[in-house]
Formats: sequence, structure tokens, C-alpha cells
Amino acid sequence: MENIDAIAALQDPVRRRLYEYVAAQGREVGRNEAAEAAGVARTLAAHHLDKLAEVGLLDSGSRRLTGRSGPGAGRPAKVYTRAAGERSVSLPARDYRTAAELLAEAAEEAGLDTGLFASARRRGEALRGGAVPCGGFEEAMELLAARGYEPRLETGAEEATGAGSRVVRLRNCPFHAVAERFPPLVCGMNLALLEGLVGKDGPVRARMDARPGECCVVLEESKNNED
Repeated sequence: MENIDAIAALQDPVRRRLYEYVAAQGREVGRNEAAEAAGVARTLAAHHLDKLAEVGLLDSGSRRLTGRSGPGAGRPAKVYTRAAGERSVSLPARDYRTAAELLAEAAEEAGLDTGLFASARRRGEALRGGAVPCGGFEEAMELLAARGYEPRLETGAEEATGAGSRVVRLRNCPFHAVAERFPPLVCGMNLALLEGLVGKDGPVRARMDARPGECCVVLEESKNNED
């Protein structure tokens, strides 16, 4: 019932907009910011944000948004982040996670990782719809967003050269629950899947770069396409 209540809470369009905004930021969001993003009054945003926290879709806390402390710094404001827990509903009940974990365990024990990675790469190519590599970051991000990876473009500077670099980081791992139990097998499968999805010898390549709370794979501009 908890999962049903949580998902039902998103039926309200304002509440859904607030949830989607907070989830997309990857950081703490205050009530004023969320209200402005959703185009509603702060009091209405506060009501819906607290409801989302009540059903477990958001985590809430408080901090001073000014960054100052001590006298004159103001009262701490309530802030929200997306909750880490997963929510799903299946009617009638299905247990695909257990099946996935059993298959992963069997593949790991039998040393079937090479065959699994090859199958994942072929599946990625099939999802892309052909052997032609994707055309660049924009197309790659559309493909990844459709698969639930929540991609975001990150621009930084390479420490050694000072040159600008662009990386697409993935805020969500669609295989998180199984990857936690079988990280080498599932992360390797995920890398192979995304290699197939973006293609080889194109402007974008997938590589491993695990970070806490994010997908283990990132996309970057291929060195084969640099001038």
C-alpha cells in the first residue's frame, strides 16, 4: 500500500511538477525555488512538498540558504531532495528483481560475463535501431533519457591542459538494485549496453566512471573525433 500511496500522490499535476523539478536538480531545493519553478505560490508549494515527503518520495531537512551562520544569518529554511528508495507497483504482483538477481548470480558463478556483455552490446545496438553511431551528445542524451538514465551535461576543465571538456553524467542507474549485489557483472553489462547504444567510432563514447549515487558509466567526447 505504501508504494501505491506514493505513486498516487503524483496524480496531482502541481505536485508532479514539483517532484520532477526537485528530482532533476540533484541537490537540496528550497520552497521558494520550487514554487517559482512550478509557477505556484510558496504556500501551495510547501503543502505539496510536505505531502511528497510524507509519502516518502522526497527527503526533507533544513539549512540556511544564505550560506551564513551566527547572528543575523536568518532562520534555517526547509529544503528537499529526492528520496533514495525505489517505488514500483505491479498488479497482479510480479517479482522480476528476484529473477534478475538469480540470473545474475548464476551468470557470475558460471563465468558467463563475456557472453552477457556481448548480448548487452547487441541489445544496445538494437535499441538504437542500427549500426550507425549516434550523432553527438544531444542524440545520446535523448536515447539515455528514454531509458531512464536521467542524463545531464557537465562542462569542466581538464586539469592537465586547462582545456574545456564535456561529459554526460547519468544520475540514475536503471539496474541499481541488482548492481548493488553484483557490481562487476551488472556494471560491465551496463557499460556494454551503452557502448552499443551510442555506437563505436562515433563522436561519443561510453566509459566507466563510478560515483556514489550515480550510474557507473559516463559519456564523453570521443578522442577519435578530436581535431
